[in-house]
Amino acid sequence: MPIPARVAEFCARYDLRLPILTAPMAGACPPELSIAVAEAGGMGANGVLLDGPDKIADWMRRFRAGTEGPVQLNNWIPDDPSDEGVADAARFLATLGDPGPEPPAAPDFTDQCEAMLEARPTVVSSIMGRFDADYVRRVHDAGIAWFAVATTLDDALAAEDAGADAVVAQGMEAGGHRGTVDPADAERTVVGLFALVPRLADRLRVPVIAAGGIANGRGVAAALLLGASAVQVGTALLRSPEAGIDERWSAALADLAPEGTVPTRAYSGRLGRAVRTPYVAAWEAPDAPPPAPYPHQRRLVAQWRAGTPRDVDRVNFWSGQSAALAKVAPAGEIVTTMWQDATALLGP
Repeated sequence: MPIPARVAEFCARYDLRLPILTAPMAGACPPELSIAVAEAGGMGANGVLLDGPDKIADWMRRFRAGTEGPVQLNNWIPDDPSDEGVADAARFLATLGDPGPEPPAAPDFTDQCEAMLEARPTVVSSIMGRFDADYVRRVHDAGIAWFAVATTLDDALAAEDAGADAVVAQGMEAGGHRGTVDPADAERTVVGLFALVPRLADRLRVPVIAAGGIANGRGVAAALLLGASAVQVGTALLRSPEAGIDERWSAALADLAPEGTVPTRAYSGRLGRAVRTPYVAAWEAPDAPPPAPYPHQRRLVAQWRAGTPRDVDRVNFWSGQSAALAKVAPAGEIVTTMWQDATALLGP
């Protein structure tokens, strides 16, 4: 069948030559990665969760120095977490190493949102919730689109009603954090991409972007046939030289079986899919306490990493279930090949 018209319309709307978006991976999206994808015809991205306004502005300056292509900036919507279990999590981490000094305070969410607006990306996107109505109005007034991550139809419909220009359908295969609005629902709402995309595409008026387990042309073609207008890929790009991730993390992705990844709260307190390292496995032991809620667990892990950890991973080994398909190749080549293979499968 020919490439669906909705795909061509999406590409025209966002100045894309191919419907492939970089996943906005906080801490793993240097400008060089996004420049390579944008120059190949896709969309770059950055997750700004850990970045203050100056760092957001600097990232965008570096991106714009390399390309005029489209780009997405993403942030988490903060919640009001409990501090229950923090002491137990700290005591457990003490069995895995010695802590260092406490990390600095996290950037202010409102300041980050203002910095995203000032950076004038093509898209701002939200995960773990939705921007408030006033911010959405200001985003649209600035000519910027808003994409919202959803893991269920209810969350997708709520985002559409709130003014989202597109919804990122995140399947449970995806690496990194689950985009579930209510953190308590994350383990329950584990819907695979093949079930999620058509459910959303059949009910939404706005475009659906498929994310989770897509790492080659077959995955791209399948997502578009299921109703997506574009795809978003993260793990598929992690082994590219532009990503520049830790060598141990990159090596762990090589030929990694899908069952070699697990949903875990061990790194941040929010559920995310990662390689089942000995550190991650330690939190699954019968005598291990639950990880502390976000952001307490993330701050605790950062504190132990700053000390002398014996068994605490120095980086988060995030990984989607299709990690074995991730190639050691330039990022631009990866997305170009994905689209060439997809179009060959879709036909003229």
